[in-house]
Amino acid sequence: MVQNNKQIKTAPNPFYKSTKKDAKQQAAKRIKAHNKSVKAFIIFFFVCIAVIVSFFHICINTDFCEKHFGQNAAITKFFDKMASSNAEKANPDFSLPLTGRKKNILLLGVDASENPNDLWSGTRTDTIILINVDPRTKSINAISIPRDSKVFLPGDAGIQKINAAHAIGGIDMTIKTVEHTLGVKVDKYIMVHDSAVKAIVEALGGIDVYVEKDMRYHDWAGHLHIDLKKGYHHLSPNDAVGYLRFRHDPMGDIGRTQRQQWFLRGLLAELKKPETVTKIPDIVGVAKKYIKTDMSMYDLTQFAMMTKNLDMDKIEIAVLPGAPNKHGVVSYWILDPEKTQEVVNRLIYRRKPSTELSVDPTASVIYTDGKTTEAHNIMAALKQEGIIIACETRISKAHSQFIAHSPKVTNEYYNNLKKSVKELENYQFVYDPAVYMCGETDFTIVISNK
Repeated sequence: MVQNNKQIKTAPNPFYKSTKKDAKQQAAKRIKAHNKSVKAFIIFFFVCIAVIVSFFHICINTDFCEKHFGQNAAITKFFDKMASSNAEKANPDFSLPLTGRKKNILLLGVDASENPNDLWSGTRTDTIILINVDPRTKSINAISIPRDSKVFLPGDAGIQKINAAHAIGGIDMTIKTVEHTLGVKVDKYIMVHDSAVKAIVEALGGIDVYVEKDMRYHDWAGHLHIDLKKGYHHLSPNDAVGYLRFRHDPMGDIGRTQRQQWFLRGLLAELKKPETVTKIPDIVGVAKKYIKTDMSMYDLTQFAMMTKNLDMDKIEIAVLPGAPNKHGVVSYWILDPEKTQEVVNRLIYRRKPSTELSVDPTASVIYTDGKTTEAHNIMAALKQEGIIIACETRISKAHSQFIAHSPKVTNEYYNNLKKSVKELENYQFVYDPAVYMCGETDFTIVISNK
């Protein structure tokens, strides 16, 4: 049995093929492959967080339940009992069963089923995210596993794309495949149907989001139509799906991942509104219909108690590094075993680097039009800290971001750097050891209007 806190060394991937192309060509190729192979990898995590945070808000607002649903309503009694039980605990904010060791929760987003009577059977997992929850620090990390990753499936299934595991062997095969591929233990799973995003936005009556640029795209065969103008919008259910699925981004999934986190901010802001409690029955209905999990209501409530103190700027996310490869007409994502192990060590085992950054760490600085002065101020401040600006360029970008490339660039390093470079406050933190947008440096700073 694989132990959660004991690292299991993964075998070298026999399908990995090295390339001698320069770094920029490789980056462009990887980004293009991400556009095709990774579908909005954090969306379903957002949906799950939205649902469990909603449960938490009910637990601490039972007076709202009594007012809107009645004192004797089943939902009022349930959450009143849950809140009373929690109040008696020594540590009501975050107690069993998610105390103690770190837990790995596998989040899966499945596509539409061909069986109208069963939403789950025969479906492929278009979204695969491994979430590591640390009860001690009340923090989470998230690793996206590209759906086209070439892996060995358990049993006689042989070599397949990892998203086929669920269609072939259900949730059991999916969990075993992830465990064997990454050398980790999966403790719980949450599976979300593709229709959940649209349904939860509809239940909330829309989401306020800043759209960073004009987005126009029509896929008549896939019934996807996107027509959004730059600026602030109260996104309808269809608009929200379009915003999250928009593919035409020069920075590929880096840009898409960023949009997903800004969407989450809008989602959480909507959930904090007092009037949202009246929409809870609809949200619960979405969860009941479109979410399948082996976590109990108590598990979910305890998870929600942690998320209320979660700092969105300290979440670490990463996509498993690799390279695209075609076998005939079939496209695969070939995992880089060494870089993949780095990501697992950092985000799942939370291993600290054995040594700190060198005396002269290097940085890339990318900025949009209108941010030249700010970029120069940041570069000057970085130089004062002994950081070498190895690459500087302009790019079309919507949100500011801090991208760590070296395993030695930790969240702690970033938080310390913010103390002397105040302009870096609230930048989105991403770990990507493989894709460089402006030269091979220890980290990249993207400076934009948002």
